[in-house]
Amino acid sequence: MTAGTAPSLTENVTIINAGAHVTGLGWLKGTAAFALADGGVLLAKDGETHRIEAHHDSGILVAVTDGERLLTGGDDGRVAVTGPDGSSKTLAETKGAWIDSLCVHPGGAFAYAAGKRVIARDDKGKEKLLEVPSTARGIAFAPKGYRLAISHYNGATLWFPNIEAKPESLEWKGSHLDITWSPDARFIVTSMQENALHGWRLVPDKGHMRMSGYPSKTRSLSWSADGKWLATSGAEAAIVWPFESKEGPMGKAPRECGVRAAKVSRVAFHPNVYVLAVGYEDGCILLIRMNDASELLVRPAVKGSGITALVWDKPGKRLAFGCEDGQAGILTLPT
Repeated sequence: MTAGTAPSLTENVTIINAGAHVTGLGWLKGTAAFALADGGVLLAKDGETHRIEAHHDSGILVAVTDGERLLTGGDDGRVAVTGPDGSSKTLAETKGAWIDSLCVHPGGAFAYAAGKRVIARDDKGKEKLLEVPSTARGIAFAPKGYRLAISHYNGATLWFPNIEAKPESLEWKGSHLDITWSPDARFIVTSMQENALHGWRLVPDKGHMRMSGYPSKTRSLSWSADGKWLATSGAEAAIVWPFESKEGPMGKAPRECGVRAAKVSRVAFHPNVYVLAVGYEDGCILLIRMNDASELLVRPAVKGSGITALVWDKPGKRLAFGCEDGQAGILTLPT
């Protein structure tokens, strides 16, 4: 089935004009927060929108949320926080460096990278700093506990900021970009400059996992809620790797979902069921049910309006998306 023949949910989408390239978004309970390349954050709830100037005269490069607040990093060297009430303030500042790596912990801690330096601030405001071998490209908190994974050139580093112990190195030659933990913390996966993914089995042997064959770089990764599948962008379909066995995907072929004549730019697994939202560089969005590969059209292709952000709310009832041309929207699933 193609996007042109898939049953449609387009009438359930509320269209939003975000006004600038959407670089990230998150849900603050019932409010969708769109981070914009011009430095603004647009809050959308119940058909109403409100813009906050989170980064004056600067661009937002990265945005993350813990469900209560939106943290943004900008080319002004600032980490800002925006609340659902429209409040905004600076959390941290680093002169002369862009903040394009940022993560947040459910307990209130956050971490960001500025060049080789990674700064972690716990929920009590205590800061720790680690310098990694080269520029930190991606950072992510472990699913449980206060531990960071940091991707950089020639591998990754695992660090407990509040424990005086030597960080653990995971080595693999090449340039590692984004990084993610599996929900059960058994695996770490990075996207690479070389149009491939690399992974490590942390338990039991720190074995390597090489996932290659992509025509372009993978910059969007999403785990199913149970950690059995990892969906990725970077091809003319969502490439979904199986992680159910203790060996991970090695020796197993991935699934290809939503094959179209356009590259996938964003993927987002539903938080409760095996449904995958897939956004494409041509602006199309599909919902794909994993058990039978059936498709539902959320948004048709729109020239120059590639999907740059795609996030479900926590209950899985709404899907927000943002585009490179400033268009955005919220799908509300029918009951």
